[in-house]
Amino acid sequence: MIATVNTNGIRAAVRRGMPAWLQQRQPDVLCLQEVRADDATLGSLLDEALGGGWHVAHVEPTDAGSKGRAGVAVATKLAVSGQPRTTIDPRFDGAGRWVELDVQAPEGSGVPGGAVTVVSTYIHSGEAGTPKQDDKMAFLDAVTARMAQLAQTAADGGPQALVVGDLNIAHTERDIRNWKGNLKKAGFLPEERAHLDAWAARGWVDVPRALAGDVDGPYSWWSWRGQAFDRDTGWRIDAQWATPGLAALASASVVDRAATYAERFSDHAPVVVTYGG
Repeated sequence: MIATVNTNGIRAAVRRGMPAWLQQRQPDVLCLQEVRADDATLGSLLDEALGGGWHVAHVEPTDAGSKGRAGVAVATKLAVSGQPRTTIDPRFDGAGRWVELDVQAPEGSGVPGGAVTVVSTYIHSGEAGTPKQDDKMAFLDAVTARMAQLAQTAADGGPQALVVGDLNIAHTERDIRNWKGNLKKAGFLPEERAHLDAWAARGWVDVPRALAGDVDGPYSWWSWRGQAFDRDTGWRIDAQWATPGLAALASASVVDRAATYAERFSDHAPVVVTYGG
């Protein structure tokens, strides 16, 4: 079971009840975005919630534009190999938006090659017509190039790959409730969505969409403001994209939407996928 969630700040998420969700879910791999904490704080919070023994690959942002707002991590109690990779383009080395960790699949899982390169990413929110959007598009170029490499490695018999996280892009009209009102806004721009089209063309599978079918949502982000959560006026921007050999093993996907607004520990809900039986 692999879970991904944008915590909107791990300390705040813990105060709002994230440990109860962790204890209930007990994921084999936990991917986090917007951690907004240092290594020691993150490790301590995981230990308090689930006990020790975690392998944690965590990247803190250091550049002025991301510090205090980003940070990504992959955490697991499964065996890992090699060192985490944090670079896909030198321009974004201090952004805290990409980390890879090679995780050994459990015995009997059926994962081709027995290993998965798990990526946690936090793509920029962007802002149409501004330098923020230029940064987002440049980062997406780097992500798409790296995903092509990962897909080729999997096709050549190397580790399967899984790219998860907060993409800040709704792919289709099914992925955003108010799509007509967002056609010219960051998060639903044609040039952003074209990158996701390219991933699919390369063989990557949007696993939650594949399992949910042609339905609205299920959404994973709702604004804190107004009645967005209660009215389910959301966006499906938290994703799990897998290479074909891993995607074929996906058996269930769920968005752990809080029962009420008051019970949310983040403005994002965790997206959880079970691979295998």
